[in-house]
Amino acid sequence: MNPPCGRCNKPVYPTEKINCLDKYWHKGCFSCEVCKMALSMQTYKGFEKKPYCTMHYPKSSFTIVTDTPENLRLKQQTMLNSQALYKEEFEKNKGKGFSVVVDTPEMQRLKKTQAQISDVKYHEEFERSRIRSDAPPPENRQEEVQPFKPGQVHPSAVAPPGGGQKSYQAMYSYTAAEADEVSLQEGDLLLDVEQIDEGWMFGCNKRTGQRGLLPANYVRPV
Repeated sequence: MNPPCGRCNKPVYPTEKINCLDKYWHKGCFSCEVCKMALSMQTYKGFEKKPYCTMHYPKSSFTIVTDTPENLRLKQQTMLNSQALYKEEFEKNKGKGFSVVVDTPEMQRLKKTQAQISDVKYHEEFERSRIRSDAPPPENRQEEVQPFKPGQVHPSAVAPPGGGQKSYQAMYSYTAAEADEVSLQEGDLLLDVEQIDEGWMFGCNKRTGQRGLLPANYVRPV
């Protein structure tokens, strides 16, 4: 029985038969799918089991992959595989006190953000801890008094007003910023102390014998 022609479907006899592209052709039917130019075994180019001339041979090009039914099936299969893997890992780690978290790009971004926030908090706490232990606590601080300009002398440093002298004790260490101030160490006993204004006092440090201005929020009466 003679096979049908791949072009005209009519029987192909042995004397005119061409066997190519898994089909049989009449010599006259073996032509380009586009321009119908007659082809031979040396001049044809096959594409999807159809003959083409060199000019009209389909050019392969990369195109955007569309959501064909096959692609959608592959996506769904991939998702199912991922879920199965996640479930398997979850079952393996069940009862170990922690959950498996997939390290996705989003999780990596969240980890990085949390690390940055933790780093900022660490530096804030570190800066707070650098506050001198001899500084008065916030609730005991009074309004700061601006230091006198060079050459100025507080009138009370020359002649403290008489009357009302008391003994005080230094609660915190203090380093004098001006020549008319008295340096303190925690626990120093201060004699003949006079209140000058809301922020300063005048007195004598018994330990050093130095007389001058004292920060009022660094001392307490005894």
